[in-house]
Amino acid sequence: MKRDETWTVQECERSHEGRVGVLLADGTVPKPVYFDSYSGGFGWEVTHWSVYDGQDPYTPRPQAHSLRGECSCGWTGTPRPLDPASTAADDDDGRAFREAGMEHAEDCRTDWNAHIVTVTESTIPLPAELDALLETLSSQLEDLADTSPVAALKAARALEVMARQSAYWPARDAQRLDRAEVAAGLGLNEAAAGELLERWVSGRR
Repeated sequence: MKRDETWTVQECERSHEGRVGVLLADGTVPKPVYFDSYSGGFGWEVTHWSVYDGQDPYTPRPQAHSLRGECSCGWTGTPRPLDPASTAADDDDGRAFREAGMEHAEDCRTDWNAHIVTVTESTIPLPAELDALLETLSSQLEDLADTSPVAALKAARALEVMARQSAYWPARDAQRLDRAEVAAGLGLNEAAAGELLERWVSGRR
């Protein structure tokens, strides 16, 4: 059983962590479902969409009315109603509900992917020449890794050192700017942007 399933992209880290959200028939978000271990006096809370099937006879739980993509930044996608006929409570341990919801769950991820594209497009653009150079460098490193992994590691290490050296002064200057503006330009939330700037200024890896 999954407690939850989330999606991230390296560029945005945890600032834009996606998941499948659940809505009840009245439009509210249900509370996490608690599962008791029945052995050690402890349990765990689960928010994965598949547990909201209304099937557990011992721990009454609501059945999801619709699924939607959600992001840790507050974005929510369009609700996707589940067909009541195909998700009605029965004695199949929720299999019909999970099968009906799987397609919607994939659609929710597609919605979140589109949200990430929007976030990325709203970040500060790089000069075209530098953007092309970075793409070329990435491609060359992939080719090098196929023929000489150690050489690829050496190149990656050189880039790591270069990044630390070249980011120090820009990070110090950016610390004087409006934090919300910096965060938006990087595609991060303000807390993550602050941590990134501090890391570059302090020289931490």
